[in-house]
Amino acid sequence: MQIKVLGPLAATMNGCPALPTAAKPRRIFALLALRPGQVVPVGTLIEELWGECPPRSARATLHTYIMQLRRKLGARASEVLVTQFNGYLLNIAPEQVDVHEYERLATTARRAAEAGDHRSAARLLKAALELWRGPALVDIPTGEVLEVEVTRLEESRLNVVENRIETEMHLGRHHTLLSELAMLTARHPMNENLCALYMISLFRCGRQWQALDAFTSLRTTLTGELGVEPSTRLRDLQRAILTADAELDRAENRELQQMLG
Repeated sequence: MQIKVLGPLAATMNGCPALPTAAKPRRIFALLALRPGQVVPVGTLIEELWGECPPRSARATLHTYIMQLRRKLGARASEVLVTQFNGYLLNIAPEQVDVHEYERLATTARRAAEAGDHRSAARLLKAALELWRGPALVDIPTGEVLEVEVTRLEESRLNVVENRIETEMHLGRHHTLLSELAMLTARHPMNENLCALYMISLFRCGRQWQALDAFTSLRTTLTGELGVEPSTRLRDLQRAILTADAELDRAENRELQQMLG
């Protein structure tokens, strides 16, 4: 069995589709797939499907959905979707779910970057991001439990994007990053890490005034919506750009690492 959650939910068993079309069984399967080899309690599944006000028939209805899933899984269904005490378990290896490979690549990339091998880190991070086919579980109407999982995955994705950009900046690729950073800062107008990366890239491309304008834009958003000022590290970066600090042109320097957190 192979399962994909980084985008629309997909699952195949011996090359054949293994998912029902009904929404609630798909939600159950998605939650089980995100916890391969782990028992998901009945209470957790009921909370996902009905929130805090489940019907009296919730357990019986849940069992019906489990049977629908097993019918799609074929002859080995009882071995794959296993009933446990007060819960259910998807009896597969983590490697059979795409998120496992994504997290493995991201972890390996982090170690490469820590060792100073930025070229390998950039390649690995790019490979990790290429596993995404859209927002996580984009075709699944999520309940309270799945929403937490989706948020975690999307935050991880953005963090990997930031790491990939920072790694490519170490390789002197700031010119090629400008359009992507412009899009990302517009999409995440209060993200200080992205703003810092954008400011540094603009400065290195000789666009000092635009780098300062990026800071002003973020500050206006933060003060207007949250009533807070940018962090000390971002204000330090603004001052360094104002004074055209030569350290900002170096791919490797301690001050820059502090500014990027």
